[in-house]
Order: sequence, then C-alpha cells, then structure tokens
Amino acid sequence: MVHESTDDDTLHRRGLMFILSSPSGAGKTTIAHKLLAQDDEIAASVSVTTRPMREGEVDGRDYWFVSKAEFDRMVDEGEFYEWAVVFGNCYGTPKARIRDRLKAGGDVLFDIDWQGTQQLYQKAQADVVRVFILPPSLEELHRRLTGRGTDSAEVIAARMARAQAEISHWDGYDYVVINDDIESCFDKVREILAAERMKRTRQTGLIDFVRGLMRG
Repeated sequence: MVHESTDDDTLHRRGLMFILSSPSGAGKTTIAHKLLAQDDEIAASVSVTTRPMREGEVDGRDYWFVSKAEFDRMVDEGEFYEWAVVFGNCYGTPKARIRDRLKAGGDVLFDIDWQGTQQLYQKAQADVVRVFILPPSLEELHRRLTGRGTDSAEVIAARMARAQAEISHWDGYDYVVINDDIESCFDKVREILAAERMKRTRQTGLIDFVRGLMRG
C-alpha cells in the first residue's frame, strides 16, 4: 500500500505561546498587529482585568472584565500564568483559555515585557517561544520616539532610560531580531514562528502518521 504524500501543515500540532518583547519604539506592537492581520492561526492573548470597561470595548475581545473579588479568587486558585497591579487595576493572563487554544492547535501572541516573559516561561516552558526586538541604535530609537509627536521631552527621556534597562535582558530570549527595517524584521519574525510550529515535539499528529507509514 502506498500512502499519498501529506502536507505537514495538515497534521495536528500543539499550539505555542509566541512572545514579542522590545523597548518602547522598537517595533513590537507594529509587528504584532501585522502578524495578527496576516496569520489566521494566531490570536492575541486576552487578559483578565478589574479595570472598568471603556466605551467601544468588548468583553472577551479587548479584555475579560471581572470584579476585584473574582480576580482575587482566580489568584487564590492559581488560574493565572502571571498577574500584576498597574495603576491600581489588576491584570492577569488566564491559564484555562490559553491551554484550550494550544491543545486545539492554535497559537497565542503576547506583547509583553521581560518580567511577564519570565513569569510565563517559568510556568509553561515547553509552550513558550521568546522573541526580543532590538532597535538598530539608541539614536534611532530616540528618533522614533520623538517622531511620534505624542510625548514630552521628559517622557521620552524616561522611555529611553527604561529602554536601556529592558535591552539588558536580551539574553533571556530564544531569538533576538534587529529592527532596522520593519518589513525585513517582520519577515524574520514570521520565519521564526513557522520554524517553531514545525518542531517535532509540537507535531503531535506525527505519531499516528509515522505508525501508518511503518504499517505500510
């Protein structure tokens, strides 16, 4: 019996948690948006928050909105990969919804800093892929931040100081990409994602496929 050739992409695989980190202005948010727009297999992580819903926001799309009491219950029962308090509001990454998506073969995109990356990696190492995006130079980063025209000189100075602190954690990532051109950088990020999806350990459908080949 001869088996017809099968495209590897048709085999079932376990999804992955794809993390993009960078200093403010280095391009991670732009690349994240492009990835979500062009790749149907990946979806943005939706956090749980105690922050009040703003006009135009949708529960389950922008955030999962919960009360402080419910958030505290979720913390106590270990339902978050990571959580933090930001400006008086609580934010957390829910385990159950992400695990369900990974099991079904879907990927989850995280646009987070190095601290959140550390927490996720500590709890889900096998599922995590960490990508850090660097600016080509601090001068170019400053130019980009200034070019936005939205921040004061004091805010930009604070962002630059924070950027240098964040860059110092570059070696805590699996991949580091220099964003000297947004399209080139995006192509490299997509290549990383494609390669990680094809790892043998994530191709759960390979077991049955190879058994079929061995039976002839």
